[in-house]
Amino acid sequence: MTDFSEWFHNILEEAEIIDDRYPVKGMNVWQPQGFKIRKYTLEILRNILDKTHEEVLFPMLIPEDELAKEAIHVKGFEEEVYWITHGGLTELNKKLALRPTSETAMYPMFSLWVRSHTDLPMRFYQIVNTFRYETKHTRPLIRVREITTFKEAHTVHATEEECEEEVQNAVKIYKQFFDMLGIPYMISKRPQWDKFPGAKYTVAFDTILPDGKALQIGTVHNLDQTFAKTFDITYETEEGDHKYVYQTCYGISDRVIASIIGIHGDEKGLCLPPAVAPYQVVIVPIIFKKGAEEVLEFCRNIEAKLKSAGLRVHFDDRDIRAGKKFYEHEMRGVPLRMEIGPRDIENKNAVVFRRDQLEKDTISIESDEFIDEIKSTLDNITHDMREKAWGSFNKHLRDAETVEEAAREIEENMGIVTFHWCGNEACGKELEEKVRVDILGVRESKSETYKMPLTEIAKEEIDLLQEEGAAARECINCGKPSTCRTMIAKTY
Repeated sequence: MTDFSEWFHNILEEAEIIDDRYPVKGMNVWQPQGFKIRKYTLEILRNILDKTHEEVLFPMLIPEDELAKEAIHVKGFEEEVYWITHGGLTELNKKLALRPTSETAMYPMFSLWVRSHTDLPMRFYQIVNTFRYETKHTRPLIRVREITTFKEAHTVHATEEECEEEVQNAVKIYKQFFDMLGIPYMISKRPQWDKFPGAKYTVAFDTILPDGKALQIGTVHNLDQTFAKTFDITYETEEGDHKYVYQTCYGISDRVIASIIGIHGDEKGLCLPPAVAPYQVVIVPIIFKKGAEEVLEFCRNIEAKLKSAGLRVHFDDRDIRAGKKFYEHEMRGVPLRMEIGPRDIENKNAVVFRRDQLEKDTISIESDEFIDEIKSTLDNITHDMREKAWGSFNKHLRDAETVEEAAREIEENMGIVTFHWCGNEACGKELEEKVRVDILGVRESKSETYKMPLTEIAKEEIDLLQEEGAAARECINCGKPSTCRTMIAKTY
């Protein structure tokens, strides 16, 4: 696609994903098609989280004094908070904030819930809307003022080691989630000046959209004891002592839906992974004057069989031309289309069209075994879409040996550029000024936790770091010994 921004805006409207004409800037309405994609995406996430977490729901309003307790945290959000100052015509004694995130809403309750070491660990999550007064140019699903799909998990642990282990567990959860959606990603530790306010450190997932810009799609934060000390969250040990807990939190947002749309889409419109498609299969009857009712009845029977097998199926029997139906379902990204006409019934076959490959094939519908073939085809679609997305992603990863080369790569080719860095904050900020983009994060050669699926070139670079030691290479900016590889990109 030649202009991704224009394509993205048009497909959100044409495919009826969201309507951005709501009369509050940065707030959008989910339409039925988009809401279904959102629903099935969240079902995948809930199925993963429910194995180890409990789902909860906390109030949207946070008292001003609770929000202000954690100074570092509130400073990170002070320019983004929406405030409620009146109840009706009565001025409130205490201002209430619309949650920008929920630490200061949840943790006062955690201080009441946590009593003994036997209560730990605790793992909760909620899927809610959050509000942030975004001052930059808003963009539907990517940069908004109401995040309508905000999944935040919050965990509580007895020891620092358990807290570190939970960070790794969270990374594994997100890897599983994004892999099921076919979304490629890079995992890194954010630089200290870009971590979550109040966190010990932040680990982030970034993907790359078709225009070459990086999009943050998930974050994991090790909160250590920062909030525990602020909100007095302690537990009684086996020996009868009282100790502060350790905590993590991790979240995703509407950006996951944006990445599904952007990464898999093409010039014809959406191309949806079967797991999140509102309809996984659409049946289009090919009707002539003679035998029309027979075709319709046959299609209804096929629809019933596929639905009984647990598939999401739509029988499109509208009285319009088949070509118009084909266009609409391709634009909406339906993974598999079945075309059935009089000749197909006679031959006991059906034509199937794969949206991801834009190719047709013929399958036998003589027995119920065709259902297994349909399911197998949908599995192949999922696999092939994932492979295609990773292939495109890896082409956007490049290496640079000098600051000038890094700047040129970003300017000419976009994507993510990696290079050696000393790790010093002053040097990092100077680099950002020189290259005029953001440092995404660092890859530490000694850590297995944050390794992404690597290209062969990137793998060789990591191996070289491990063999020679990070200090064997120099920072491309200041020339001091390198402690890590870092990444830069133009971001949303």
